[in-house]
Amino acid sequence: MTPPRYDGPLFIPTYQSFKGERWDMDVVPLILCPGYWSDATMVRDMATLVRRRPGQPTHVWMSMTPFEIESQEIGCRLAWGRTVVMGMGMGWAACNAAINPAVTEVMVVEYDSEVLAAVEQSGIFRQLPPEAAAKISIRQGDAHRWRPEDGVACDTLMADIWLGLHGAGREKEVKAMAANTGAKGVYFWGQEMNIAWRLKELGLPLDDAGIAHVMGEWNLPLLGPGQPDYADKMARAAQRRLQSPLKAAYSDGTPPAV
Repeated sequence: MTPPRYDGPLFIPTYQSFKGERWDMDVVPLILCPGYWSDATMVRDMATLVRRRPGQPTHVWMSMTPFEIESQEIGCRLAWGRTVVMGMGMGWAACNAAINPAVTEVMVVEYDSEVLAAVEQSGIFRQLPPEAAAKISIRQGDAHRWRPEDGVACDTLMADIWLGLHGAGREKEVKAMAANTGAKGVYFWGQEMNIAWRLKELGLPLDDAGIAHVMGEWNLPLLGPGQPDYADKMARAAQRRLQSPLKAAYSDGTPPAV
C-alpha cells in the first residue's frame, strides 16, 4: 500500500536552492519520511539545509520532514509573549512561532552569516501574513552568550542549535540560555529524547510522573509536559530513536547523537 502524502497542520515555506561556501539549500522532489512519533508519509519538494566543511563529513543539518516538524511543533504551539529562537536553521520554527497569536515578538539568534543568507534568499518571512512577519527580528550572535539588548526578559525560549537529537548534558546548555534570557517557558529540540534517556538512567517509567521528576531535577520550565498526550508521544518517539543497544556502543556511556 502506498504511504499517504504528508499534509502537516503548520505553515511550511517554499524554499529556493542555495549554494554557499559552507552551506547548501537543496530541494528533493519526492521522498518517503518517517515522523518523530507518526508513521512514514510521502513528502513532495522537501527542502534540506546541508553543511559542508573541508575534510569532514557532509551533514544534513535540517530538513522539512515530518520528523523535523513534529519535533519542534510543540514549542511553536505553546510559545507566548516575547519569544527568542536560538538557531535560525531553515527559519521554520520562527515562522510558526510568529503565526501563533499568543506570541508578540520573535527574536532569532543565529551565529552563521551564511545560514542567514540562505534563509534570506528564499524569502520565507516575506511569505508570512504581514502581521506575523512584523513580529520577527534577527540577531547575529552566539546562542550560548546572547542576552536581550534592552535587558527585558523573554517569555519563551526555543532552542535548536545541535546536529544530534540527543546529547549528554544538553539540559545544562539550555539552562544557561534560559538564565541569560530570563525565559519563563522553554522548549528545546530533542527534549523528549533527553528526558527519556534520563528516565532510562534512573530506572523510572516514561509517564507523567517520571517526566515531572526529570523536570524538577533539571529545574527547567519545559513546555509540553502536562499536555494530555505528551507522555504517549514521547514514548512513541523514544521507542524509535532510543534503542537499548545504543548505550553499549559507547564505552564512556555517552549517548550518541540520534
